[in-house]
Amino acid sequence: MTEQPDVEGDAPRDRLTRWRLVLGGNEADGLSGPGGVAVSLSAADERRDGALEALYDSERRGGLGGSAPRVSRWLGDIRTYFPSSVVQVMQGDAMERLGLRQMLLEPEMMRSVQPDIGLVSTLIGLGRVIPEHSRETARAVVRQVTDELEERLRQRTVQAVSGALDRSARTRRPRMRDVDWRRTIAANLKHYLPEHRTVVPERLVGYARRSTQVEREIILCIDQSGSMAESIVYSSVFGAVLASIRSVSTRMVVFDTEVVDLTDEIDDPVDVLFGVQLCGGTDINRALAYCQGKITQPTDTVLVLISDLYEGGIAEEMISRARSVVGSGATMIALLALSDSGQPSFDADHAAALAEIGVPSFACTPDLFPDLMAAAIERRDIGEWAAANDVVTTHETTRRD
Repeated sequence: MTEQPDVEGDAPRDRLTRWRLVLGGNEADGLSGPGGVAVSLSAADERRDGALEALYDSERRGGLGGSAPRVSRWLGDIRTYFPSSVVQVMQGDAMERLGLRQMLLEPEMMRSVQPDIGLVSTLIGLGRVIPEHSRETARAVVRQVTDELEERLRQRTVQAVSGALDRSARTRRPRMRDVDWRRTIAANLKHYLPEHRTVVPERLVGYARRSTQVEREIILCIDQSGSMAESIVYSSVFGAVLASIRSVSTRMVVFDTEVVDLTDEIDDPVDVLFGVQLCGGTDINRALAYCQGKITQPTDTVLVLISDLYEGGIAEEMISRARSVVGSGATMIALLALSDSGQPSFDADHAAALAEIGVPSFACTPDLFPDLMAAAIERRDIGEWAAANDVVTTHETTRRD
């Protein structure tokens, strides 16, 4: 709890702040009003008070229930502003007050609810407080949503990535057996000789002879702090789709203050989602160090950091690590969010610092992600790609400001 200095000593003031947070605002708290003691709250304590009020104030009870995305954000807030022991109690209370416990225990009630990404974000946010006997029901809900997302996103992702791999494999000096005659003729129409009724090709277009090795390595490095729940859901789906593309090696790494490699579970988004443990701590530098150690072909590697960039470790080391990744020849992108939820909250200073060293930073919608990966695989300028798709990068935002 944030302490507020007091001229007569910190302890009495801190106790009053705690009582104020426990009892709520209004005159009924016994601290304000006639004969009471005025207690002012710091900005952080104001946010703590808002999180407590949303769950426990009888006048606003159910205020969380109207919007699953709001529940997800609330779960992220409480991990930021309360210690783990308090978070577990509040999560358990949320299970009861939001009706989730009853829903998970009664399959017939579950069938009456339309699962969506907001509900999935809530379920993975509640994580460990879901009763063991309800986990299969929770997995069924998550499975339904991830299957629907994969069906929607798979074809476009495979086409975009496979097409990018084909284009990046083209060469202007192909062997005769590898010439793409249709594209060669199109590229040389200006050299048509009417008298001979033929085209004299000055430039051949074809494909380099493919090796049996993987052509691209993609590393998804995902922040599992509470505010990133929706991004984690989409990342798990895209990870499974990318892993199904034969010529791409995809690695999935999640992190908070620890780093967990979930590549072995990447084929199944549900296993990935139940393998994460959303929390409040973040050590981006440590995660980048792990990912950097897994890069074997820098010029053929795309590292996508999906994080709000609120670094809990040493920020200077994080920037230095990112600079090293870029310097090795790898392509690195920082996605502040991978979701449909609009403008995310993020650390603007860290995003601007990454942009300065060649790591573009911006939020991306799931519908644009396949095209983004195609641009990265082809090593196109990501800033130009963002501008063409009306995506505002951190660098552009800073310039406008």
